[in-house]
Amino acid sequence: MLELPDYPWNQLAPYREQASTHPGGVVDLSIGTPIDGTPQLIQQALAEAANSHGYPTTHGTIEVREAIVDWFARRRNVTGLSTDDVMPTVGSKEMVAWLPLFLGLGAGDIVVRPEIAYPTYDIGAQLVGATPIATDDLSDLTAEQRERVKLIWVNSPGNPTGKVRATAELASIVAQAREMGAVVASDECYAELGWDEYEGQVPSILDPAVNGGNLDDLFALYSLSKQSNLAGYRAAFVAGAPNLMPTLVNSRKHAGMIVPGPIQHAMVVALNDDEHVAAQRELYRARRAMLRPALENFGLAIDDSVAGLYLWCTAGRPSFETIGALAELGIVAGPGVFYGTAGERHVRVALTASDERIAAAVERLNSSANR
Repeated sequence: MLELPDYPWNQLAPYREQASTHPGGVVDLSIGTPIDGTPQLIQQALAEAANSHGYPTTHGTIEVREAIVDWFARRRNVTGLSTDDVMPTVGSKEMVAWLPLFLGLGAGDIVVRPEIAYPTYDIGAQLVGATPIATDDLSDLTAEQRERVKLIWVNSPGNPTGKVRATAELASIVAQAREMGAVVASDECYAELGWDEYEGQVPSILDPAVNGGNLDDLFALYSLSKQSNLAGYRAAFVAGAPNLMPTLVNSRKHAGMIVPGPIQHAMVVALNDDEHVAAQRELYRARRAMLRPALENFGLAIDDSVAGLYLWCTAGRPSFETIGALAELGIVAGPGVFYGTAGERHVRVALTASDERIAAAVERLNSSANR
């Protein structure tokens, strides 16, 4: 039986228990799960499609594929994308985990992922016996490693750091990947949540300014969980790589990996409506504006965090020391070490809590700092 590492979040149990003793209750800022309601127009769309008696298609209805293509053109400056080049997926995490398998990777192959990264990039490599390597600079790879690289993960905006890769950086990654004969998969699920100068300015790997108009061997992954509060719907999609997409679709047909028909219909409505996304962005903007100065007042420096749903914080000490200090205030955050050794002096603080819970955290952080 395949043995994978223990799920890291189990290590938070004692800190959650400590935080639960706070008289004002726990403020859980550890997991980035949406807490605001699913917009009514999307709920209505789901209900409208509830009479779903036939099997849905793996590749997706033409309506959902058209909505994905239109969304990329309207929101991400992506042109030249065909409805043949997109496919809905059962959330984006499963695609992160299974893409190495569908690409035929195995022992001896290398999967490159960001230095500080979502753990599932490593898990996907391990599931097929490939070797994950963490680096933010492909020039750091040896000549021998470069020959073995088959897949390069990009995550921009990054989880947990909130870092955005500029167009020139992405173009450099694409150029180097093509020299190596590697596929680039860009996990872009926080792209609608850019802040300040990055609002509406987060580049996609599929932007022609990045790839010169050639989408071969380039995948973009996106999820509606964050922008539309659809985490429970498992509504996501993959796009690009016209030379690889037919094989990817065929493999998923054989594996029975299909997004339910009512969810596909709900995705069409969600993708065609920008208003609810803008409204949700404003909720997160307000929570971020409240929480950031309170964390700084508490003594935490904020690094990166220019996009996404997290504040990447450091007190200059090991992750779990800061996690313990926050737990004393009844606040639960995510240890940066969960995202690689390079994150072991940071913590990730999520914006995904109600206004009331965010206000409670702000009051506790400020009161502690002023003692």
